Amino acid sequence: MIFTNQLGFFQRVLVNGIAFIALAGLMPNQLFYVSGILVAFVAAIVLGLLNALVKPILILLSLPITVLSMGLFYFVINALMLQMTSAFMGSSFHFASFGVTFLVALILSAVNVIISTYLQRH
Repeated sequence: MIFTNQLGFFQRVLVNGIAFIALAGLMPNQLFYVSGILVAFVAAIVLGLLNALVKPILILLSLPITVLSMGLFYFVINALMLQMTSAFMGSSFHFASFGVTFLVALILSAVNVIISTYLQRH
């Protein structure tokens, strides 16, 4: 299915910010920590900017391994984008390990697909 009506930048920031708040509430602070609501939305903006500027370069550079893994390496790239966001945000937004980052990236991807599909249909 091709998404012709994908979410805009600010809609995606809103969805990601809410997802960060929800995931931080569901996971123990030792695994995924967000210090506040404003931090979650600033992190969502940083993630959006990184996805627009850095992610296309990483996708291009990792194209051979992404093809060999039948697209699964794309989730690793998403986790790397979250790790970079954490590095920019400092101690107010961080993950305990790359495994936790990968799990959050998977959940965030699923949430974005579900919201995009829902909005496309309605």
